[in-house]
Amino acid sequence: MGLRLTPAAGQPFHRGGLFSMQATSAETNVASVASYLGLRVKVLTALVAGSPVAKFIHEDLLGRGMEVEAVEVAQGGPWGYRHQINMADSGFGLRGPRVWNDRAGEVGRTLKASDFDLDRIFGQEGVEIMHLSGLIAALAPDFCLALAEAARKSGTRVSFDLNYRASFWEGQEAHLREVFRKIASMADILIGNEEDFQLSFAMEGPQAGGKDLTEHTQAFRGMIGSIRAEFPGAQIVATTLREVVDANTHLWGAIVSGSRLTEIPPREIRVLDRIGGGDGFVGGLLYGLLKGWDIERCAQFGWASGALAASLLTDYAIPADEEQIWSIWKGNARVKR
Repeated sequence: MGLRLTPAAGQPFHRGGLFSMQATSAETNVASVASYLGLRVKVLTALVAGSPVAKFIHEDLLGRGMEVEAVEVAQGGPWGYRHQINMADSGFGLRGPRVWNDRAGEVGRTLKASDFDLDRIFGQEGVEIMHLSGLIAALAPDFCLALAEAARKSGTRVSFDLNYRASFWEGQEAHLREVFRKIASMADILIGNEEDFQLSFAMEGPQAGGKDLTEHTQAFRGMIGSIRAEFPGAQIVATTLREVVDANTHLWGAIVSGSRLTEIPPREIRVLDRIGGGDGFVGGLLYGLLKGWDIERCAQFGWASGALAASLLTDYAIPADEEQIWSIWKGNARVKR
């Protein structure tokens, strides 16, 4: 868990001025769809003991309807541990958003399996889906592997969004590739684009899609067979499709391969802030799976949840109810009185 600082009114970060501050992480961005729609969600994390930032994060998660189980870590003086800071503006028009991650001394890197009673959490509390992002898996790989093993042992479905970041992998490529492969081999749900799969697992595949959305779609379609052959336990393989017209206009689509292949052709959406759109998609997809919907309905709900997140200044979707998300899917933006 960390902070995102965002300048007001779409201004660039270096311009300064007024900033909004929010608690953020890829996993809690995903989980917010379920928590706001009334499902039980628990977050496992590390917090810096006595830190006002930790208090802000904890209270924010509680306010989103999430349970928080956290190990407290002593700061260790002014040069010790802290929560990461994500400095990110929203961009505007042809000026794209810029993100600068400051993760020095991040407390999340201290996480280990012994911090939590995994037998109780997975064996007794009835966890249905455990979701991991490749961001935390790159920061605390052995912890995430232990979570996946505990979830698998208890019959909990494992969801893994690869979220490959080259800067996170630098200097530990061999270990991370081994850990990511082990987690993916236990995953029921795998999310990532064709580059994520090729770079995370050194898989051969078609040329990455680049800027052309048609090429990107074909590349991922071509990868699906290889992914399923490499990780036969994955029941669902999914990716979002995005083409940026400008910072405030995107073409947004998705491909979900489950019991059958569901493809959502890209549609134009208006974007207030793009960060968290992919997490919103995953959150909606997982919510549909928890509700027992068929794969096409899950994919549609995921697409619309991602579009909702892109319409907000938060990194996560805040649905009022299911109807709001289905209205987005139907393209119905009429006022509801």
